[in-house]
Order: sequence, then structure tokens, then C-alpha cells
Amino acid sequence: MTEKVLFTWSGGKDSAMSLYELRKGRNYEIMALLTSVTEDYDRISMHGVRRILLERQADSLGLPLEKLYITRNASNEEYEAKLKDKLLQYKNRSVSSVVFGDIFLEDLRKYRENNLAQVGMKGIFPIWKQDTTELAHKFIDLGFKAVITCVDSNSLDGKFAGRYFDNQFLSELPANVDPCGENGEFHSFVYDGPIFSERIRFRRGKIVFRDNRFYFCDLVPVRVVGARSPRPQGLRQEI
Repeated sequence: MTEKVLFTWSGGKDSAMSLYELRKGRNYEIMALLTSVTEDYDRISMHGVRRILLERQADSLGLPLEKLYITRNASNEEYEAKLKDKLLQYKNRSVSSVVFGDIFLEDLRKYRENNLAQVGMKGIFPIWKQDTTELAHKFIDLGFKAVITCVDSNSLDGKFAGRYFDNQFLSELPANVDPCGENGEFHSFVYDGPIFSERIRFRRGKIVFRDNRFYFCDLVPVRVVGARSPRPQGLRQEI
């Protein structure tokens, strides 16, 4: 029997690797992707990616998308109340577990599990405790493609915003920065890979500095007209 689960989806590489690993077992039925969206900006919270690109990801993955709308600078109380409401909705549909892409932050895992315990659900962590250097290279070797959408200037130079997550990017990261950005050093958007039916098209837009801390690279959707075209070789400004 397959277990019904809700999958927390950030649009980034750790979510993609978690989904890849989860699907290998074929023991789970993913009822929906759950993504936090900041309603003031209509973008994925923290990652800064436009909602339309998130929706195109879900379409390419062939999965329903459930958006959790929160306000700008939402308090923990606001987030937890809205999350609890969503979780209860899915629990009523026989969903017993929620999937997360966390890797090694023990306090974050405990926080998530405490929230789930309040509604009688449990967490699944497909890439938990994997070596982040190996995981980052595995992501690339599997054929996944991602772009850096947000950089925390407290941890990493803003010049990394808008870069592609590739071997060169990894080789240039400072030694104190986790290769997967697990400590929040950077966030990404995955636009291609083995779990997608087609590439998500976009072009890199302006890079802006917000809250005196974060660099965001805007990703501008590219409209695809007509039939699906072959995937181009290499990387260009427009993807």
C-alpha cells in the first residue's frame, strides 16, 4: 500500500533532491506540493521566485500545487496558524505525513515535527544527514539545473546571486559556506532535471538588494508558444 503525503516544496534544489529520492521508493502518493508564498510580492517566500514559475514547476512535475499565503514579515504565530489549517485539511483526506528537504539542522527538524505533532502527523526527511558536498555534486551529475535566486550577504558575496548551480559555482564558494546552502547562505530555483517533463523557461532579470541584507535575482518567465521545443545544449542568459 502507498502512503499519502503532502510535500513541502520551496522550488529549490533540496526540494528537488528530496522528491527524486522519495519517488525512487514508489511507496508514496504525493497529494500536493505545499509552498509558502508571500502575498505582498506574489513570490515564493525567501526564494523570491514569481508564482507563475512555481506553477510551471508543478505542471512540469505533474503534481497539484497548494499555496500557503503569508504576509510580508509574517510572525511565527501567523505562519503556524495557517500551516495548521492546511495540515488539517489534508489530514481529513487521509494524509498522515509531510515531506521536507532538510539536511542537518536539528532545531529546524524538531520545530517541524512539533508542529506536525499538534495535528497528529509525522515528518519524512528523504535527504536527512546526507553529506552536503556529495549531495550537491549528485544533484549536478543527475542532470538537475538550478539558478541562485537569493543570497544572504551576511554569509556570501552578492556576486553569487543569479549564478547557475554548477561545478564552477561550488568550486568558488568560500570554505565556510555549506555547498547546499543549508544554513540559509543562498536559495535556488530548479528549472530542469530528471523529475521534470519539460524545462522551465525564464531569463535572468535585475538583481536587487533588500532589507539591507539579501540579494535577489529576479527570474522573468519566458512565454513558450506552440509545441515543446528540443532542449538547447549548454546554458544561456535566456533559459
